[in-house]
Amino acid sequence: MRRFTRTLVAAALTATTVAGTAGWAAGNSQRAVTGPPVGTAAWQADGLPDPGRMTPAQVRALFAGTTPSRRRDLAAAHPGVVGNLDGAPLALRYAANARTAGGRFAGQQVLAYDPRGRGQVVLAYGDLARAEHVAVIVPGSDVDAGNLASLTRKATALRAATGDRTAVVAWAGYTTPVGVGLDAASGDLAEAGAERLVRFTEGLAAVGAPEPSLFCHSYGSVVCGLAAHRIKAKDLVAVASPGMRADDVAALNTTARVWAAKDPTDWIDRVPNVAFAGLGHGTDPTAPEFGARPVPAADAQGHDGYFTPGTASLRTFAAIATGAVR
Repeated sequence: MRRFTRTLVAAALTATTVAGTAGWAAGNSQRAVTGPPVGTAAWQADGLPDPGRMTPAQVRALFAGTTPSRRRDLAAAHPGVVGNLDGAPLALRYAANARTAGGRFAGQQVLAYDPRGRGQVVLAYGDLARAEHVAVIVPGSDVDAGNLASLTRKATALRAATGDRTAVVAWAGYTTPVGVGLDAASGDLAEAGAERLVRFTEGLAAVGAPEPSLFCHSYGSVVCGLAAHRIKAKDLVAVASPGMRADDVAALNTTARVWAAKDPTDWIDRVPNVAFAGLGHGTDPTAPEFGARPVPAADAQGHDGYFTPGTASLRTFAAIATGAVR
């Protein structure tokens, strides 16, 4: 029995660490970027409250109590803080991040930008303030401010599939694992990401956006699983998931509808769904015993093909995002 357990753990260490990567590669240990945004010291030196201690609702109240000219002055003087304050006016954040990003994401609505580490960025497609529906895509490994192509393709494809009726957020707002290593097998980065995701969704609520549908790809589904009990979301969709660190839907303790998709050609299907000593992410969300609603994905190809135009998975994602399926 002991030997069998060691074998399972070894398999989990080897296989679960590929979750979210494009293939086998050397893994590099990452340290999660956390804490208040860049520029906090100067912000507080101007007599402003600690951004790390304010809730998004308090942030909203802070800006609601100032004049438009004062808000513009704050964004100009402290763009690194204002651009990353969940609960701040959306237009003000876009303007502040256009300054800090220095044209790096020209033409994009940059909802958050943190240059620390590999860089984190949140891009918005559509009008979050007026949209009837909002979808947030939470990516897996190897995504950062310098490696956004696969994430932005997913976001634009999902928005187009809804007939541009849904605002879509590409949320590269946490430190993701890189390559194959212990980071992808453990929940450490996901725990830090879950804190950021909870705050981000609270920020959406603070500015009046509707409850989002979260589409959580690969290691991103670990983030969503850890955040589920604190997030007010309409849907949680686990896509190509190595596990959500929960035995079943009930263990997620969420009021959201929970969905799961995995295509037959996805190598994630070869990952052992075990959890031992903090490594591995547990039950496969597409397993019947997990209890998630199935998303058809037979015509998706590989680990990254679920958002490909024309696939049943993307059509279903669009129906979920717009509330067309019950």
